[in-house]
Amino acid sequence: MFLSQQKYATEVLDRAGMLNCKPCRTPVDTDSKLSADGAPISDSILYRSLAGALQYLTFTRPDISYAVQQVCLFMHDSREPHLSALKRILRAEAEYRGVANAVAETCWLRNLLRELHTPLATATLVYCDNVSAVYLSSNLVQHQRTKHIEIDIHFVRDLVATGAIRVLHVPSRYQ
Repeated sequence: MFLSQQKYATEVLDRAGMLNCKPCRTPVDTDSKLSADGAPISDSILYRSLAGALQYLTFTRPDISYAVQQVCLFMHDSREPHLSALKRILRAEAEYRGVANAVAETCWLRNLLRELHTPLATATLVYCDNVSAVYLSSNLVQHQRTKHIEIDIHFVRDLVATGAIRVLHVPSRYQ
């Protein structure tokens, strides 16, 4: 059984007007802490709606649970910094999904080459600027915070374990 909330997540991004925004590396800004300071937001109903939608997404995206919990603490009195944090979560679509997509394309090309009687003897290198995504691709031990993540994680791990793919870190400035 495969559970996906991709359509729902896309609808949430559309409601927030953030379909074409650039993704963030992490859903939370580690340099700042949310407080009750800041100017009140103009549309508190939209804030509560988006925060609630993000809560629902945590069922299949446990990686955003902490960040969502932090913005939900301020649903009763939302301020501009809280809205910024909420928008950051909406932009922190998992880098891992990008790795999984690249690996899927790589598998297709590897299979095509094999059918053309030109199989690759070495692993295909996939580069990612997110250290967590690189770690998850090769860590075969299940951790509490990743045990419910979608099938992407297992797909990539299996290919890394067989030696067909290697996921390597590359700093963002070199991409």
